[in-house]
Amino acid sequence: MLRIAIIIGSTRSSRRTAVAADWVAQVAARHAAVTRGEATFETVDLADHALPVLDEPLPALFGDYRHPHTMRWARAIDSYDGFVLVTPEYNHSFPGALKNAIDFLYAEWNNKAAGFVSHGVHGGTRAVEHLRLTMTELQVATVRTQVALSAFTDFEITDPSEPGVITPGPHQETTLNELLDEVIAWSGALKPLRTPTPQATPA
Repeated sequence: MLRIAIIIGSTRSSRRTAVAADWVAQVAARHAAVTRGEATFETVDLADHALPVLDEPLPALFGDYRHPHTMRWARAIDSYDGFVLVTPEYNHSFPGALKNAIDFLYAEWNNKAAGFVSHGVHGGTRAVEHLRLTMTELQVATVRTQVALSAFTDFEITDPSEPGVITPGPHQETTLNELLDEVIAWSGALKPLRTPTPQATPA
């Protein structure tokens, strides 16, 4: 069975990203591959991992992790075959917390697939432009289909300090299912290229 993580790519206390990720999880739970027992989707919240600003002494490329928080994060990411990254757009890019979490690891990302669900005033499309480049450098196959949720039309927001309620247009679920189809297909296709990485254990 393929295991795919839905990663909440923001750590703010009041996050529209978490609302979007919940919607992704609900749609994914109804996907045919899930009901057939071929794939499972699990939510991974960056806030739960509480990663500090990157503090490893060696580049992640070496895989010589020294800190327990890195090892826990490595085990979590290594256990998945693919990813759906849910991200807001901050200042024409994706959040620093997500970049930091990505940069902690290397081999654990390799030869897997990723799709992107973004949100923002412009649908978060510019954040995903940068995120695609970053993930490609980590040997992640990024799928073509993207869900871009507009802050104006896909959410009901009465108080800007609150995440609001997600109200995606009917086309958004169709697009999301296409994205999930692609992530599942590519995650399965790349599986023969993946070899188990050494399990990180405290020194």
